[in-house]
Amino acid sequence: MADASVRTLLPRRTAILVFLAFAFAYFLSALIRAITATLSPTLTQEFALNAQDLGLLAGAYFLGFAATQLPLGAWLDRHGPKKVVLYFLLVAVLGCAAFAMADSFQSLLLARILTGVGVSACLMAPLTGYRRWFEASSQMRANSWMLMTGSFGMVASTLPVQWLMPLVGWRALFWGLAGLVLLAMVLISWQAPRWQNAVAAATVPSPQAVKPSYGAVWRHPYFRSMAPMAFFNYGGMVAMQTLWVTPWMIRVAGFSPLQAAVGLFWFNIGMLSSFWAWGMIYPSLARRGYTADRLISYGLPLSMVLLALIIAAGSAVGVWAALAWTLYCMSCTFISLAQPAVAMAFPPSLAGRALSSYNLLIFSGVFAVQWGIGLAVDGFLAWGWAEVAAFQMAMTVYLACTLASYAYFLATKSHNQQSSPTT
Repeated sequence: MADASVRTLLPRRTAILVFLAFAFAYFLSALIRAITATLSPTLTQEFALNAQDLGLLAGAYFLGFAATQLPLGAWLDRHGPKKVVLYFLLVAVLGCAAFAMADSFQSLLLARILTGVGVSACLMAPLTGYRRWFEASSQMRANSWMLMTGSFGMVASTLPVQWLMPLVGWRALFWGLAGLVLLAMVLISWQAPRWQNAVAAATVPSPQAVKPSYGAVWRHPYFRSMAPMAFFNYGGMVAMQTLWVTPWMIRVAGFSPLQAAVGLFWFNIGMLSSFWAWGMIYPSLARRGYTADRLISYGLPLSMVLLALIIAAGSAVGVWAALAWTLYCMSCTFISLAQPAVAMAFPPSLAGRALSSYNLLIFSGVFAVQWGIGLAVDGFLAWGWAEVAAFQMAMTVYLACTLASYAYFLATKSHNQQSSPTT
């Protein structure tokens, strides 16, 4: 039974303004997250980076991001989204400034870790708030449309960044991002409602109440059934989107950096469209009995088939590489339905912990996949493999991990406790 006493549903107009304020911050966090893909040729040349360095640099953001997730969940449940995200965004401003001033690979790396820490609450904070502020029927839509605004950030990180680079340089771009993050802080401070403390609200204990703890989250059968796919399938999708799609297009398919930026632009348009579509159609599908589990079971295998085809085609895919990767990541968006489903499997007082625990798995997976593929590519090259073959084998190892995690989900889902979401 949910602890409904801590829920405060917002009027429609207020809910829209709150959504837009948080969405702007998440837009910026996604832009900052993905910008290394577009900048990878420039940073590789300026700092003499190899594949391992590039993977570590991109993954450093996610390492900082993942490191905050467990304390973040407890802070969100206790202090609320507004206070927590404002403190975190201040760190993001410092991280962007540090990246703009970096003069070595080590300083770039530390700045990316700092930035990852700073934006690590930009999705979890609003989703925690939505668990209390929005009706259950609106939460899947809000989640999908938050991810859609993130895709807007990904789009902004491609051609717009490529066009601005010759005019202002990559350092000025990061100074500009620091200023925009400050603007996001002002909007959130203005629009986000105050938080009703769950501990204070729950002064009368309920026999059905769930004690707020991470143990209750990590022991939950539904959470555990989703955990491997969060790490490999969801984390891997983000790893491809924010880094490895671009090197594949350049080093395997033979794109120029500008062609790769154009391909990445349309790639992110496809992702944006996918999340918009999920927000539009999921409520109708849910009313017809299509749960998140059912849609993931039916739809996610398509992503693995597409990745296998991309790997098999190698350099032969040519100019179609961008379309192939776009279709792959669009098919991966089935796994995005798991995030709000995990939150709704727990009462509102545990929403922050559940979401941040799931997010920890995702972004730990992003770091592991980004760096792991870089290590694998360099390792196969060191053994004398051709560059295309090295990329193909590294991706094959990753594909095997996604297949194993999906198989685990199928083997355990009959034992999980999901029925209808907790309201």
